[in-house]
Amino acid sequence: MLTFNALGLSPNLLKGIEKLGFNKPTPIQEKVIPSIFDSSTDLIGLAQTGTGKTAAFGLPMLDLTDTSSKTVQTLILSPTRELCVQITKDLETYAQYLDDINIVSVYGGASIDNQIRSLKKGAHIIVATPGRMIDLLKRKAANVQAIKTLILDEADEMLNMGFREELDEILEKTPAQKRTLLFSATMSKEVARISKNYLQDPKKITIGTQNAGAENINHIYYQVHARDRYIALKRIADNNPDIYGIVFCRTRMETKEIAEKLIKDGYNADAIHGDLSQAQRDHVMKRFRERSLQMLVATDVAARGIDVKDITHVINYNLPDELEIYTHRSGRTGRAEKSGVAISLINYKEKHKIQQIEKIIGKKCTKMPLPSGEEICEKQLFNMLDRMENATVDEKKIAPFMETVNKKLAWMSKEEIIKHFVSMEFNRFLEYYKNAPDLNKKASEGESSKFQKDADKGRRKIQSNGDYTRFFLNVGKKDGLMAKKVIGLVNDHTRNRDIAIGAIDLKDSFSFFEVESTHAETVRNALNGKNYNGRKMSLEIAEAPDQSKKRERGGKGKKSKKFRR
Repeated sequence: MLTFNALGLSPNLLKGIEKLGFNKPTPIQEKVIPSIFDSSTDLIGLAQTGTGKTAAFGLPMLDLTDTSSKTVQTLILSPTRELCVQITKDLETYAQYLDDINIVSVYGGASIDNQIRSLKKGAHIIVATPGRMIDLLKRKAANVQAIKTLILDEADEMLNMGFREELDEILEKTPAQKRTLLFSATMSKEVARISKNYLQDPKKITIGTQNAGAENINHIYYQVHARDRYIALKRIADNNPDIYGIVFCRTRMETKEIAEKLIKDGYNADAIHGDLSQAQRDHVMKRFRERSLQMLVATDVAARGIDVKDITHVINYNLPDELEIYTHRSGRTGRAEKSGVAISLINYKEKHKIQQIEKIIGKKCTKMPLPSGEEICEKQLFNMLDRMENATVDEKKIAPFMETVNKKLAWMSKEEIIKHFVSMEFNRFLEYYKNAPDLNKKASEGESSKFQKDADKGRRKIQSNGDYTRFFLNVGKKDGLMAKKVIGLVNDHTRNRDIAIGAIDLKDSFSFFEVESTHAETVRNALNGKNYNGRKMSLEIAEAPDQSKKRERGGKGKKSKKFRR
């Protein structure tokens, strides 16, 4: 069995590792650490979240740092402030027995003046988010022109979050003669572009199958109506009394709403999202790490950098828009050789997305029926009895009260005491689930009736006074609008994913799109006056296109395409 002693690390660094309780290197550490020591070539490391990438690049970087020099020698870029702070804490912990290594983290949401003062004191290693690094470079408060190593951590996520231009700008300001180490969970096209443009003949190390999910994660999904998602989420939580998980939502607004509902319904839950201050975020994360919270509701952006052990479940309240992000989400569980569960709530229109996810992770996702009220009550009952059976009894502390307790309950038999105890603890679940609907039946009936409805309609005609209403929107391609973003606007602003969208016709400076007439007023009220990329949106009902012209075109092309989510 290979140990850290065999990887060429210095004695003082090994001392820190031993104190942390690290026994043996993970596969990514086993391959990357010797590669960094033995060669000066660029490197691409592909491995899932939670496989130990930070130690893989952090340990050798600490050992290679020349503390006699006052220049910045290593720049580490990460996508979020949470990950930035986590990397810095890890490096400082690894280096606890090393002398005079200065590590400075810089990120948005914190005082830039304080960060500038820290940099002026001298930094050997800077850990930064791209946006804050650009600000510091423009102020000439940071100098990366002499760095020896550039590390891009979670490169795919940085690009997914729109940091392409910032990365390009930072990379152009670094010296040509340097080593670049790129770490990512997936090898997307954008990651490939970065590696092609800025890495020179890199060595590629892949742990597991490229873009695949961890082997010890069980992937399952439940098929429900969109309107039943929250009820389904509660059933999942109730059916897993010891759940310790993250619930992923698409938008900040949805994250807030779901967390507020869970708290109101008595669950130990809270949310993290971009609207929180760093202090608020730290408070929520502290509670989650201490397990005061059982469920953390988060957006993908807010969840980056969360390094919490023993997460049992990851729940996709909605599937991510970019399905590759599913890998990042599910990688939050099943760490350190422990098992985990990744759950997705989908409606029947999203079944094809599950098939795409299976291709990405290289594993099958199992469709499961949602537990019934009776099954949940039974599960909760056994959990309660297990807790009672395994409760620690402190005889000395409880002894003074036992005489009073015995007198109080003397009139009750053993069976009656048990019944009262169970009822006191259990009535809430019995009451809530006594008339609970069968969500599996509702979903299957809804699917069959929907297909029948579409079959009966055939190819319907789209008219402003018929099944669909056609809108004119004063935003177009020049504003960055795409068909999927039209769908996103309707999703996010109406908070209703069951609104069917018809034809989408994109022009340079304006667009047309169609929605079900029954939801036309809702869509207009939701979008009118809202901002899109700096432009105030204006929505007007437009006349349906000339049907004769459609027939001349043969109904072909994007203009006649129907979008349904």
